[in-house]
Amino acid sequence: MFDVAEIEALLRAAAAVGTALSYSGLMQALGLRFTRPRLRALCKVLDAIDGRAAAAGEPELAVLVVRESDGLPGQGWWVGRGDGVAWTGPAAAAHVARLQQQAFDFWRARGVDGGGGGSVSPSATPA
Repeated sequence: MFDVAEIEALLRAAAAVGTALSYSGLMQALGLRFTRPRLRALCKVLDAIDGRAAAAGEPELAVLVVRESDGLPGQGWWVGRGDGVAWTGPAAAAHVARLQQQAFDFWRARGVDGGGGGSVSPSATPA
């Protein structure tokens, strides 16, 4: 259903410009309508992308995909992480901001343009 390389390129491009994407914004960038089944499939792809990043010594990218309501990743991102951080509230926001900043700094320093031909528009970012 999803092209891992395309999503990875979109996330790298978002990181390079210092922005997060909402789940629905990412689906929109992929030309898809948001549905729960697609969301579940997307989350599996995001896990795979983070596994690839970890193996390459790169910062995680799934942290850049957030809920529009509060700017935090969904419950599935938090499950099994072992961070010891609550899933909501100021501590969660600070934790996510730190991880996002690592991705922003890493990919900005590399001048990544997305590589996959996809683009990241400001309308894809959470409010």
